[in-house]
Amino acid sequence: MSIQNNDITILLRKIADLLSIKGADEFRIRSYRDAASTIEKLNEDLNDKVQKGDDLTELPDIGDSIADKIKEIVKTGSLDQLQKLEKEVPPQLTELLNIEGLGPERVNDLYRELNIESMDDLEEAVKNEKIRDIEGFGTKTEDKIRKELKRKRSQADRTLYSKAEEYAVPLIKYMRENEEVKKAEIGGSFRRKKETIGDLDILVAGDEAESISDHLKSFENVEEVIKEGESRTSVLLQSGLRVDLAIVKEKQFGSALQYFTGSKEHSIKLRERAAGRDLKLNEYGVFDADDKRIAGKTEDEVYECLGLEFIEPELRENNGEIKAAENGDLPKLINADDIKGDLHMHTTYTDGDHSIEEMAQAAIEAGHDYIAITDHSKRVSVAGGLDADELRESWKEIDKINEKIDEITILKGLEVDILKDGTPDLADDVLKEADICIASVHYHLDLDIEEQTERIIRVLENHPIDILGHPTGRLIQEREEMKLDMERIMDTAAEQNVFMEINSNPHRLDLKPEFIRLAKQKGVMCVISTDAHNTAELTNQKYGLFQARRGWLEKDDVLNTLEIDDLLEKLNK
Repeated sequence: MSIQNNDITILLRKIADLLSIKGADEFRIRSYRDAASTIEKLNEDLNDKVQKGDDLTELPDIGDSIADKIKEIVKTGSLDQLQKLEKEVPPQLTELLNIEGLGPERVNDLYRELNIESMDDLEEAVKNEKIRDIEGFGTKTEDKIRKELKRKRSQADRTLYSKAEEYAVPLIKYMRENEEVKKAEIGGSFRRKKETIGDLDILVAGDEAESISDHLKSFENVEEVIKEGESRTSVLLQSGLRVDLAIVKEKQFGSALQYFTGSKEHSIKLRERAAGRDLKLNEYGVFDADDKRIAGKTEDEVYECLGLEFIEPELRENNGEIKAAENGDLPKLINADDIKGDLHMHTTYTDGDHSIEEMAQAAIEAGHDYIAITDHSKRVSVAGGLDADELRESWKEIDKINEKIDEITILKGLEVDILKDGTPDLADDVLKEADICIASVHYHLDLDIEEQTERIIRVLENHPIDILGHPTGRLIQEREEMKLDMERIMDTAAEQNVFMEINSNPHRLDLKPEFIRLAKQKGVMCVISTDAHNTAELTNQKYGLFQARRGWLEKDDVLNTLEIDDLLEKLNK
């Protein structure tokens, strides 16, 4: 049995959630959450570390007790303590903690007062207007829960791309190890780099379908075989992720890959285009009026046969890409080699896990020419935000490290909080001293569209801001984006020479592709930054890159593709 790091974090967080509902000691609860956060950030495979007998207590926030529990999870796939807790507290209660506004105490109140044990129970109680009668809740809270439930239901059974990747990468590697497999790719929303995915669609070219299917069923993380046929097999992984395998002949692989990549709307338009040329397109190939195959071995020849340039998977959403491919107007999408640096990260001066120098060394290893250290301003007290004097002290350290390290340039920056009235958390004279200033909203995310839009426009128009950080404030599957008039904000950003961040944190991926395209149309450059709070999170930049590609961005649309001198000139520094 092979346990992924994500499996361990899920179990540890579930223990923390159940303990919090029980009202256990806060320090004990925090120890599980901190350990889960450490594991989530690891680049190393904990399964391998346990097998090798490594000392897990050398990892941050992992003590002897939790180290033993991690070993138990790796060796058995479960945890005795969790099973005991689930007998004391209904395990489905932890799902309610994902509803914004429901903390452990309120979940406990719902369980105690209305015997609510699950999302279904909660939905029924809201439908019958019973929540409002519990002391401390009321109609407003009930309405908020109703909206959250509707949003959660619309996102059900989808997995964050970064989490799905944790299972997809070893699985496709495993499939390619089979000698009967000639080609293998993951299709669907995973290949299109969507923010969340439903199932994993694996396409394989090979002649021995039964052998290939048996190989998938033997994968160590397979929990259940859902169905199997001559060329189709579906399995469920231990994580709950479904995998659908399709096996085709090698001559069909290109057309099948296009079909299984989607999107559905893109594929429909391609089939309509084929029909207009007296051709037939399906997963088996492109056929002429006499049913003679004329293309299908590669995707390139499928698109060429239809009179189109090759369309990158990230663009296949029926958003004008077919017309652009017909006219030769497709963007030359930005790629990883174009990016020169990272302009948003945090250190131990606020809520980061590593020092300035440690972040710089990790950035050198990542191939960056420059970084910006952008610790929080004082308003973000939960992160230990800095006042003006503390900020300047951190900048003095940056100066010293810049003198010490030649391989990278460290810019002096900050992430200043945008207050409710649209003013920055620190005075303009402090902001002007910085090489780079990111302004972000962290509080009062629930203002109406007019007030929230004015708040952001006010700070961009009247203060020395370079970048608007995580512009909509969303957390995927956790928190909706702020209500904003993005057209007005983009117009203001263009007028004020402010850049829009594409935050690469896989829980944020903020901006969305449609807003990225809007920025491009308005002539507003974007910045692909990690918002890293430790060295491991610097690798998250690839997720922001995927998002930028889905937003049709080219190299010249992105600020941190510039060389350092050009970057500083663009920032007017």
